[in-house]
Amino acid sequence: MGRTVEPRLLRGLRDILPEQMHARQWIIDTIRGVYENYGYVPLSTPAIEYLDVLSGSAGEETQKELFEVVGPAQEKLGLRFDQTVPLARVVAQYRDLPRPFRRYQVSPVWRMEMRPNEKRGRFREFTQFDIDAVGVKSDIADVEMITAMCDTMAALKTGPFRVRVSSRRVLNLLLPYAGIDPDRAHDVFRVLDKLEKLGAEKIRLELTTGYKDESGAPIRGLGFSDAQVDRIDEFLAIQGDRRDDVLAQVREQFRDVEGAEVELDALEAMSQTLHTLGYGDDQVVFDPRLARGLAYYTGSVFECVLEDLPTFGAIGGGGRYDDLVLRFSGEKVPAVGTSFGVDRLLIALFELGRVPVRKSTAQVLVSVFDRKMMDDYVAMTYELRRAGVRTELYLGNPRRVGKQIEYGDKYEVPIVVIYASDEKAKGIVQIKDMAIGRERTAEIADRDAWKAERPGQFEVPRDQLIPAVQKLLREIEGEV
Repeated sequence: MGRTVEPRLLRGLRDILPEQMHARQWIIDTIRGVYENYGYVPLSTPAIEYLDVLSGSAGEETQKELFEVVGPAQEKLGLRFDQTVPLARVVAQYRDLPRPFRRYQVSPVWRMEMRPNEKRGRFREFTQFDIDAVGVKSDIADVEMITAMCDTMAALKTGPFRVRVSSRRVLNLLLPYAGIDPDRAHDVFRVLDKLEKLGAEKIRLELTTGYKDESGAPIRGLGFSDAQVDRIDEFLAIQGDRRDDVLAQVREQFRDVEGAEVELDALEAMSQTLHTLGYGDDQVVFDPRLARGLAYYTGSVFECVLEDLPTFGAIGGGGRYDDLVLRFSGEKVPAVGTSFGVDRLLIALFELGRVPVRKSTAQVLVSVFDRKMMDDYVAMTYELRRAGVRTELYLGNPRRVGKQIEYGDKYEVPIVVIYASDEKAKGIVQIKDMAIGRERTAEIADRDAWKAERPGQFEVPRDQLIPAVQKLLREIEGEV
């Protein structure tokens, strides 16, 4: 054997061990249930795309984070950084897809995050769960994205949350208000998107003269005047807990800006629809400062935050992108979508203690008391599996049943089956309810008394194993 290789991971990547994988799958299954309730259909696209497909779609910052790959024929390729650009490629490539095309997709994406932070869910490989409606002009589609986010939060029992809503079209009104050339819109919005991360002072510096960050690296300023940035600051000061109040403030500020009334009327109509559907100010708020960093957004933008983790950042977001398909087909196709970061949700819900923790998939562990009786244990295991009971046969060292009970306890398997030569001679099988066993073990100090009682353990005829286990599982699940 050659030299050993140090087991290690690239910074920003992680292994997800079983306990977290169970919780992660619960999050995915819960989101899928909401999306399918809305009638969305699944789609899968490759992890690798041609580099020119990925390049130039989402702005300068995202372009810097692309993982580039060289193909076997020296093709320039890249790992997808989101699922929206591949979706636009699919819509352009498969012209016979029905319109509107309403799809969901859950897949990993990759970004060369320069400062990954596992505690805050900042990874270089992470999983997104998206829904998108392509070929839809109606603002009801935007409303549906917002309500789907709210319904997902409710289904996940996350606790209090807010979906923050803004509009790129409303943000565009800021440019004439501040006397800024529309061609510089992306530069301005890219900076505004960092408001919560950097704070108002650094945002002002980046909009004007620039500054040096914590490492001493220069951050280039955009060169706007103090008078222009004063007007931007007025806009950034707008906030409120009620959607009507926020809209009123924006109307007042942009009262002399051409086209403002039309855009704000559209937001007001969206707000009224949300109220009619039962999504009030406690769930959905208007925050005109919200920009979101991706360059392809053209209309509404939104993101979801957890109230109990105010500094964690958004765990999902999206918006309208009516020009993205145009890049691939020359055809202007309206589209809107939203996405949840599954890994960010996982970390946040673990931090809040609001995720079901499960260590094993098995409902029953069949212990092995005597290797000579292995045929009996295998038969019991498959009887249980064929009856729909998730069952594990213990295949470790069977020297002591106590060690096997400890193994089942470590993985929190609800039921252990015990069967030895004495039980076989009597035609019975022992069933152990592990939860009751743990509870009584904590109460019984005397070992002899514990042995005599065998807490949580009872016997049934061998031919009644299946119905006895099913009955006990129903009782256990009824307690949860």
